[in-house]
Amino acid sequence: MSSASSTPPWNVQRLPRADGSVVLVTGGNAGIGYFVAEQLSAAGATVVLGSRNPAKAEVAMASIRARVAGARVRAVRLDLADLSSLPSAVESLGVECLDAVVHNAGVALDDPPRRETGDGHELMFGTNHLGHFVLTRWLMPLLSAAASARVVTMGSFAAKSEQLDLDDLQSRKDYRPKRSYGRSKLAQMYFGVELDRRLRAAGSTVASVVVHPGGALDSLTPSRPPVHVRTAGAGLSAAPAALLLQGKHAGAWPAVRAVLDPAVRGGQLWGPRVFGLRGAPRREPVWNHLADPSVAARLWDASCALTGVDPGSIRHSEVCPTGERRDGDDRP
Repeated sequence: MSSASSTPPWNVQRLPRADGSVVLVTGGNAGIGYFVAEQLSAAGATVVLGSRNPAKAEVAMASIRARVAGARVRAVRLDLADLSSLPSAVESLGVECLDAVVHNAGVALDDPPRRETGDGHELMFGTNHLGHFVLTRWLMPLLSAAASARVVTMGSFAAKSEQLDLDDLQSRKDYRPKRSYGRSKLAQMYFGVELDRRLRAAGSTVASVVVHPGGALDSLTPSRPPVHVRTAGAGLSAAPAALLLQGKHAGAWPAVRAVLDPAVRGGQLWGPRVFGLRGAPRREPVWNHLADPSVAARLWDASCALTGVDPGSIRHSEVCPTGERRDGDDRP
């Protein structure tokens, strides 16, 4: 892979080609995930939209095909709130290897009451963090079968001001929706950083990168009807915000770079260039609290206990070049 100093400046409008690669984008039917999928499709990748709503996935695929000639895009049903469904969802991908997964899907609640998944986990923590934690475990054989796959975890700028309560990860004692959302995204980001530590220790070729979209607003997002429709009035009223914030199409740029740029390395954090809120993607220092390995390790252990799986339990040597499992895989 090339070093950062030997590669040309990154241009979000002129992406490197990704023909022959296969990328799964969770929540790829709407919001930032849609634009990640559209941009990767334009670069030539085969993109799989992971969506719990097949009808919305169909609409998103039609929109991408209308904008990207020859787009190779398809969908699988993926419900991150239903952990037991994830092994079969991975089987339905029907591929022998996977070049990247973008952990983008998420639930954000604005108001009480506290809600739970069918597995009894607080909805945002259970979907945003635990769902991707478990999904990674089942994807690892496919990722390990690729030459240099990447796990790209979409965090949130909202997580920068949060701290995890390791004694109340499920917000049972004190539930405040916006805080619980920020903490669920922080948990995702801890997971992405810790996953890379464990992959490096295991000698894996898979890399884990954490990104965040900055301040991405619907009102600054270009229309993609019927996936997203921005009215003229909304665009005008949001014009002052464009000085500091951006649309979801630009919020997708850090994730797209993390998938495509050979200079990106595991364990890094990427976000928008201007105050971490808008602009072209750049590498930024890992946030101080996010760099605490003791918190990350405790969260990892708690996540294993809550889900019964460990994404780091498959060593690279246990996976055949074709992606077939060998003895020792703990798939039920």
